[in-house]
Amino acid sequence: MAKFKAKKQNIAIDMTPMVDLAFLLITFFMLTVKFRAPEAVEVQLPSSIADTPLPAQDILVISVSRDGRIFFGVDSKHTRLAILDKIRERYGYEFDEQEKKIFSVLPEIGVPFEQLKSYLSFGELERKAIDKKVSIPVDSANNQLKQWILFARYSNPRIRIAIRADEQAPYPVIARIIETLKEQKVHRFNLITTLEAKPKS
Repeated sequence: MAKFKAKKQNIAIDMTPMVDLAFLLITFFMLTVKFRAPEAVEVQLPSSIADTPLPAQDILVISVSRDGRIFFGVDSKHTRLAILDKIRERYGYEFDEQEKKIFSVLPEIGVPFEQLKSYLSFGELERKAIDKKVSIPVDSANNQLKQWILFARYSNPRIRIAIRADEQAPYPVIARIIETLKEQKVHRFNLITTLEAKPKS
């Protein structure tokens, strides 16, 4: 009996729905992604085995560079503007709309209060150059970090504090920051570190 061979048929898959889905996903990520703001100071974090995550919002970060310079940052635009308003009330500095706009998007700031207005009048490149030389004063005669923390806590009572210090930052500077927090009745704060593998038992 003769055998009949079935004809080979070309299988065509309609990829249109897959392409549509890919573009929808790309659009979704482009519209919802929140880029990490560039930090004013580079910090090489120490490592630890603690894996407690930082809060997602309402966070105040005190950064310490390798050479001991101190920077202050909060995560919320509204908190930043409220802090700027407190600075205006306390020191009498008047800020125009452009200066307020710049301050509201700065992730960190490290200039003394008396240099803040001129700092905000500079362009981005000039501010980056200034960031390499400045620091918030923490000495006993002029502890401006104490004022920054006070303004932040008044502006956002839910704010939590974290220290992000370089692994080679001078210990006396870290100790002075912790002492300043104690003076503000802050006894709980986070230390930001990188995660290392837990030792095998």
